[in-house]
Amino acid sequence: MRKLIVISVFILVIFATEVSAHCPLCTVGAGAAAAGAVWLGVQKAAVAVLIGGFAMSMGMWFSRVVKKKYIPYQKTLIIVLVFLLTVIPLLPIIGQTQGFYLSLGGNYGSLTNRTYVLNMSLMTSLLGGAIVFVAPSISNKITKKRMGKIIPFQGIILTLVLLITAGIVTHFVI
Repeated sequence: MRKLIVISVFILVIFATEVSAHCPLCTVGAGAAAAGAVWLGVQKAAVAVLIGGFAMSMGMWFSRVVKKKYIPYQKTLIIVLVFLLTVIPLLPIIGQTQGFYLSLGGNYGSLTNRTYVLNMSLMTSLLGGAIVFVAPSISNKITKKRMGKIIPFQGIILTLVLLITAGIVTHFVI
């Protein structure tokens, strides 16, 4: 099944006639990194970083497909919807929850003391989405500091390095 998905994505990328999007290589790269992480047995919250990056990249890509503006904040709405419609259905598969106790004084179980449960996969997918969202501006700042000189595939390399670094940190911290 995985081979079929990889071959399908590869065929779609090769035969694409026009791409006026965020960055199809970033999108495919984030998706491939997530698939590779699952195959390697990485923790679910760390994989969620890559899936969040993939979802944000897809959202940014699809937001540019609709050329005509129909409603205010249309691009933002498309990005958010694509992100949520990608991440939320995957949460039952990649969901990793973690509880923490918050003590503000008093006995256990009182109104000031509670145990909260966070869906770490949702939090880390938001982190991955934020990384993909800010990576182009970081790349632009690097280009300005280098006086207009661009490293080949600079944006892709920066995005993947940031996502993989966040995934590694998440894997060992959570």
